[in-house]
Order: sequence, then C-alpha cells, then structure tokens
Amino acid sequence: MEKFDKNYIIGFVLLFLMYGGYMYFYPPTTPEPVTETAVTEQAVEASAQAASTPAQAVLDTAAIKAKFGDFSGAVSGEDKEIVLENKDLFVTLSSKGGAIKRVELKDHKTYDNFINNEESALVLIDENSSKLDLEVQTPTGPLNLTDLYFQVNSNDNKSAVFNLTLANGESIEQTYTLADEGFALDYDLNFNGTSRSIQNQPINVKWENKLKKLENDLEENRKAAQINFYETDGDFEDYGLGSTGDIEETAEDNVNWFTFKQKYFTTGLISENQAFQNLALVLNTPQNDTTIVKDAIVTAQLPMQSANSLKFYFGPNEMKELKDVAPDFHKNLYLGYDIVKPINRFVFVPLFNWLEKFFSNYGFLIIAVVLLIKTTLTPLLYKSYVSSAKMRILAPEIAEIKEKVGDDQVKQQQETMNLYKQVGVSPLSGCVPMLLQMPILMSVFFLFPNMEMFRQKSFLWASDLSTYDAPISWGFDLPVIGNHLSLFVVLMTLSSLAFTYYNNQITPSQPGPIDMKKLSYIFPLVFFFVLNSFPAALSFYYLVSNLVTIAQQLIVRRFVDEDKIRKVLDENKRNYASKPKKKNKFSSYLEKQLQAQEEANRQKAKELKEKKKKR
Repeated sequence: MEKFDKNYIIGFVLLFLMYGGYMYFYPPTTPEPVTETAVTEQAVEASAQAASTPAQAVLDTAAIKAKFGDFSGAVSGEDKEIVLENKDLFVTLSSKGGAIKRVELKDHKTYDNFINNEESALVLIDENSSKLDLEVQTPTGPLNLTDLYFQVNSNDNKSAVFNLTLANGESIEQTYTLADEGFALDYDLNFNGTSRSIQNQPINVKWENKLKKLENDLEENRKAAQINFYETDGDFEDYGLGSTGDIEETAEDNVNWFTFKQKYFTTGLISENQAFQNLALVLNTPQNDTTIVKDAIVTAQLPMQSANSLKFYFGPNEMKELKDVAPDFHKNLYLGYDIVKPINRFVFVPLFNWLEKFFSNYGFLIIAVVLLIKTTLTPLLYKSYVSSAKMRILAPEIAEIKEKVGDDQVKQQQETMNLYKQVGVSPLSGCVPMLLQMPILMSVFFLFPNMEMFRQKSFLWASDLSTYDAPISWGFDLPVIGNHLSLFVVLMTLSSLAFTYYNNQITPSQPGPIDMKKLSYIFPLVFFFVLNSFPAALSFYYLVSNLVTIAQQLIVRRFVDEDKIRKVLDENKRNYASKPKKKNKFSSYLEKQLQAQEEANRQKAKELKEKKKKR
C-alpha cells in the first residue's frame, strides 16, 4: 500500500479551509441589470476618453521632442537581439542602446551548477545585473545612448553593427567584433558628422555591475571581489581585496583600463586610445542578498574621439588570457606580495601550465610540481642536514661550556662562538638553506587561492580543488573553525606535526629562555585553523610537501657519515692553534657585540657594587 506524505494531507486540509472561508465571507452576487441610462453613460465616458487621446498624444510628442531633440524618433522601436559567438563566448547584444545584454562563458559553470550536474554555461553578466550607460551632451541636455533604439546591421556571428541615422544625415554607429577565440570583445563607437546634434564634450561612462555569486564560499567571494584600474603613469590600483565593507575612491590620474575582478573571473573595459578621466568607484556589500557578492559602480569620462577604440574583457583570471589584453592587464591575477610575485609569475604559473599538458588529474599534477621543486632544492636540504649533524656532534661540548660558565649568558655565547671558530662551523649554515625555501612556501600560499586552473577539478574526496573539501560539516558556524572540517587540512596538520617531531629528534636543543622545540608544535596547529577554509589544492600541496621532505631527510641521512664529520671537526680543532682561520665579517660582528655586551655587564655590576658601598 502506498504511503501518503503528511505534507500532502496538510496541504489538502489547508486548501479546503481556505476555499470554505472564501465562500462564507464572499458569497456569489447576482449582477445588476444594465439599464439604458448606464449604457449611455458608458458610451459618453468612452467617447470622452477617445476625444482626449489625440490631445494627450500631442502633449507626449512635444515632451519627447523637448527632451530628446533630434533623437526623438529613436525613443521607441523594436528590441532585437543579436548573438555573437566564438570558441569561448556567447555575447547577446540588444538593439535598444546597442548594448551588451548578456555574456556567457561556454566552458565554465557556476559552483552551484557544477555541484548539481547542470549543463548551463556561466552567465557573467546579464541585463538584471549589469548596466552600462554612455551619456553624451546635446543642445537639449544629457542623452543616454542606452535609451535609444538602433537599426541592426549584422554580417555574421562574429560581428554586429548598430546604426542610428538622424533626419539631417548625422549618425551614430556601434560596432562589436569577436575574434575566433578568446574573451576579448572589440567595441567601436563612432559619431559621424554629429557636431550639430551632439556637443564635443567627454562621454559620461557609468557601469554598474552587481557581481554574481559564482563560487562556493560567499564570504571568501566577497573578500576577493574588487575594482582594479591602471593609471597612465603606470600605477596599478586595487580596492576591495580582503574587505567586506563599503568603499568609495577616486583615481588620482587618468586611467587606461578598469575592471570588476572576482575570485576567478574579470569583467573590464579598456580604452586603447585616450584614457578615462575623473574615474570614481563605489563598492557596496549587500548584507541580505546572498546571490550578489558586491554591488560595484564605476563612473568616468571618455573623450569622444577615444570611443572608437575600446575593448571589453569577459573571462577567467588566467595569465595566458590576461597578458595580451592590455598593458599590465595580467595584474588582475593576484599573485601575492611583491617579494613573491616574480616567483609565482615566472616559476610556478609557467610550471603549472606546462605540466597541465601531461596531467589530466590535477592531484597528480600537484604531486609532480612538489617533486620537481623538492628535487631542485635537494642540495639545500643536504647542506642543512650536514649542518644539523655538526651541531649534534658539538652538543656535548656546548653542554660542558654551559656547565662551566653557569648562568652568564654572554660568557656562554662567547665560549660557544669560540668553539665554532675552532672547528670551522657556522651556526647559520643550517638556517640559511631553510630560509631560502620560505619564499616558495609563501608563493604557493598566495597562488593557489587565485588559480582558476583548479576550479571544479576533483581529486579523491574533494569535488572542487579551488575551494575547501568538507567531508565533515555541520549546519552552524563555530568560532574560528566555521561550519566544516577539511580533511586535507587535518592530514596536512598531522604530517606537519610528524615532521616537527622528527626534526626535533635530530636537532640539538639551543640555549635560551624559550624552548623552541616545544614552540615549533604550535605553528602546525595555528595553520590548521587558518587553512580550514582555503582551497583544497593548497592544503594538499602542503601535505605532499611535508611527506616528500620527510622522505628526503631519511634518504639524505643515509649519505651523511657523522663519524667522518666528527673526524673533520676534531682535525680543524687541532689545526686551529697553529693555523687560525680568517674571521669572516659576521663572526667579527658577533664577537664585537658579545664583547660590548660583556663590558656593559661589567660596568653595571661595578655600579651596583659602588651603590652598596655608599649605603
């Protein structure tokens, strides 16, 4: 027997009650008979309306003529759509205003469509989210071209021409052109002999773009949404990165291009002739609308003669797509601080793009990148391990020095430095190789959250490597950790703790008030909370990097003969008295500092002794 859903039963009951209530409070009424007088009154009313229509039409025509002048004939018309298409884009244009109505990216989807296995293309902008106004000055006042209807003259699906011809022979022509592939749309706006109907003043440009939610995490989407622009003096400015508040700014100089940049996609307008003037921007975050990331508005002015050489960009934030659009347009791809940008741009981005040709599985691609980077850095790891072995060998002698001099830290450091000189060991030789690897760790930290390459690429349990993996989640937010637990981050944290434990076993304790070995366990735990909402690709990279580093150290350890190192150190110590080594600048600097500190301590002790005598 089929089981009835209780929701259906409740629904039927509510419908029955609503219908019964309606019949009780609003019983059917009998229509009143229509009298001859009523018929006459209706006819008079209809005649009055008909008589007033021509007069009203005359008034409307006069108002339109006063507002639009020579363009009053273009205020009404038929809204026709033209679709341009290439390998990557669908662009829908409208004859009303000759405007861009809709842009779809063929090979991309929103996160929601991807998760739900829907085949819909990603709609970057549409008529509800984007409005671009181009306002010119006429003898009767400002005129917005988007209010006018143009005639359509389209040759093929790669180009479209919109014409507006006035009675006096003047005309406005808008031309859109798509290449066979790519995300750039060329746009030319030409004013042909319009000196009488349009004043020679800059065009007022206003583009409002309600940035749609395209990715998974709304909060992270809002932090990544920003407005960028590139000034004629070469300065690149970005506003909104990392912020979820409201922003209002103005450009200090003229601007060659401006963009609405989201996490993985950019919409922009480029002037290839003269620059935009007086650019101002507004970024508002709608707190109650979860479908909109930010409401972005850019206003600017553009010389009329520059409107015939414009370009739109609607596409992903990929270096190979951005770099050829306009000068420094690639800066829309955020690659981190200046210290790591060159590493990302010239090492990691080309490396990932090259390996992408050989790996269709992006988890294996990450593993390949780690192996290549770690193999390249093996000499540094070897030097670091040898230095650590030397410090382990010297640890008993350093302990003897500490026992001999007691708690006098300055004397202890002097004696230790003297030991280092005798055996020919630099205490920094183990730190420098590790410090050289820090820029690489920082580079990938900024790179992965901005790489469109990993968007909607799955690996193991992660359905999308460009966002966090959440095999464990709950329906409410907890402090710091949020509403999910990333398994890749858990595994990365465990591997970091294992690496820290292993490293502490082979590293001798260093004298000082802080136990650095215990402190080293804190950092993996801190990173667990930091990276829990970061892309799964990043935490997986760190996980693989930790495992490979542990394996490298185990392999390197087999090739390091500590007995041989001990013999070399003993030989250096024996030869030190007869053939003292030349001091390097760093050792000399440390020795001077220690001597100065010792002298300061002696002076302080002397002063204290004199004060006691006076008492």
